Amino acid sequence: MVGVTLLWSTAGVVTRHLEDARAFEITFWRSCFNAAFLLLALLALRGRALWRGMAVGGWPLWVSGLMWGVMYTCFMVALTLTTVANVLITMALSPLLTALIARFVLHHRLPARTWGAILVAGLGIGWMYGQQLSGGDARHLLGTLVALAVPVASAINWSVIQRSGRQAGGAGQDMLPAVLIGAVLSAGIALPLAWPLQASAHDLSLLAGLGVFQLAIPCLLAVQLARVLPAPEVALLALLEVVFGVAWAWLGAGEAPSLAVLGGGALVLAALVANELLGLRQRR
Repeated sequence: MVGVTLLWSTAGVVTRHLEDARAFEITFWRSCFNAAFLLLALLALRGRALWRGMAVGGWPLWVSGLMWGVMYTCFMVALTLTTVANVLITMALSPLLTALIARFVLHHRLPARTWGAILVAGLGIGWMYGQQLSGGDARHLLGTLVALAVPVASAINWSVIQRSGRQAGGAGQDMLPAVLIGAVLSAGIALPLAWPLQASAHDLSLLAGLGVFQLAIPCLLAVQLARVLPAPEVALLALLEVVFGVAWAWLGAGEAPSLAVLGGGALVLAALVANELLGLRQRR
């Protein structure tokens, strides 16, 4: 799982070394390479059952695919508008938003520790947003708002997957094809907005690496690891993406995070770590 977060965290620093590709074109090529690899991998794993599963998957599979598409698209667009630290810290809200949505949609009871974590993390994000508003930096604010769509889509996606598992009698529906659906949707949405394509051969090589090694492989691994590791441990280890990603951008692209990002990010990460550690301790 640590290796998975290390692969996930490379997106920001690689994006900073692109030459000609911009915004939606970056999204298109990354999603396109991701979809191509996922198609080959899932055909090898599922064979013809892949197409049958997509045909009978019903609305949960396609809603999950749509949410994957939103995450793929908004993540890359946000990286072109604001700093890597802003994007990753905003994305780190996913576990808390998931818990909040599960409270109202799946009627899960939230412990006091999670309500406290939501409050503290909200203060951290508010600090970041407040500094951007007071500084009049509309571009960074827009990028952070676009990045906020990623944890919201992730929370909806996880709630749909959980609800689908309940209806399947606990066995759970095969949701791996949703990852492929999301990649295809993301590429299809981004293509008309990215036209005409201008990426150089150098850009294509970097984006192919992102599509395969930063996205497809770690996502497939994470799905399998989630069956072995307890959920709190997975959520806790996934936070390493923020640490790794900010460090890569700082060391590899000279993108030092601002004081507001460091302060707000520290509150968000502290809330998340405390919530997951307390949850893990309670379960043990």
